[in-house]
Formats: sequence, structure tokens, C-alpha cells
Amino acid sequence: MKSYRSETGLVAPLARPNIDTDQILPKQFLKRVERTGFGEFVFYDWRFRPDGTPDESFALNQPRYQGASILIAGENFGCGSSREHAPWGLLDYGFHTIIATSFADIFYNNCFKNGMLPVVLPETEVDELLQKANEIEGYHLTVDLEKQEISDESGFKTTFRVAEFRRFCLLNGLDDIGLTLRHESEIAAFEKARPEWRVFAA
Repeated sequence: MKSYRSETGLVAPLARPNIDTDQILPKQFLKRVERTGFGEFVFYDWRFRPDGTPDESFALNQPRYQGASILIAGENFGCGSSREHAPWGLLDYGFHTIIATSFADIFYNNCFKNGMLPVVLPETEVDELLQKANEIEGYHLTVDLEKQEISDESGFKTTFRVAEFRRFCLLNGLDDIGLTLRHESEIAAFEKARPEWRVFAA
């Protein structure tokens, strides 16, 4: 997993509450077993009309938001089913940071496990960022996980809080497997010291 320390990126607005994981990554695309290749299906039912043509009114289809890596959303983002494909798809699409007033718990946890930073901010600040993203073409934010700060070039600045363990893992690019492998030498020593009769034989 890649580490996340600081990012300056283009911002895309998606001012809708209760965006569930089936809208983020619709169920008909959950056929892959690998984590890559889901980006093209993110928000598929909103990005495309029933005939398959792009819906130009949807923010992510507008040229000004192409290449955005920071998404600003409403409350309860990532609700619904617990599918891990949702953060996989968002990350594959190019988003590294999601800012919202609140997140569904499982989605929030899955973001950290996949190298993406979910940030909770007060509604007034989220509304300000949404307004700027809508009104200022090429609007960028800098998100600094080390300092736990968010700022822009026009004077906006705020702080956020992430649990210290999650922050440590993201700063160092450690998922659950990476955390375990930090103790590889101790694990090897333990296995070597086990009595022979306790070693599992295939």
C-alpha cells in the first residue's frame, strides 16, 4: 500500500447526502477478484444515461473536474453494503482524499486499509469547499496528514483529526499485511522455536 503524507489536488464536488456503496460501485461490476480496474465503473449510473451516453450534467463528466484527486461530498458518504470495491474503485479512478461531514463506519475503515484518506469536517466548512469547487475552475486544496491541516491558496485553512493508529498506518503505507510483516523476524523466530511435534504437516 502506498503511503499518504500530503497531497495538493484538484477538487471535485458531489453535494449529495447518503451516497451509498451501490452508487459508488454498482453491483453488476463486482465480478473481478483483483483490486484494480474498477475506476471506470465509479458512479456509473450517474455518469451514464440508460443508453450508455455520458450525462454531461454530472460533475465528474465535466472537463473542469477531469483529473480530480479530492472529492467533496455530503453526509453519510459510503453507506449501504460493506463492499470494499467502493474504495477500490474511487482510488482506481484517481481519488486519494474524500472530505465529507460524516462517513459510514465500514466504508471509513476500508478507506484507511486501502491507502485513501477520509476527512470529516463541519458542515459549514464542507459547504464552503463545495461552493469554491463549483465557482472556481481549477480549484485545488492541500491536505497534509502529517500536520492534519487542509488549506487552499485563497486563505482557507482548517484542521482535522484522525486516530493516531490510523494516521501512523497511512503515513507509513501499512495495511493489515504490512503491519504483520513488520514482525516478520519475531514470527520466524517463534516458528523456529516451536517443538517439532507441534508443527503442522501438510
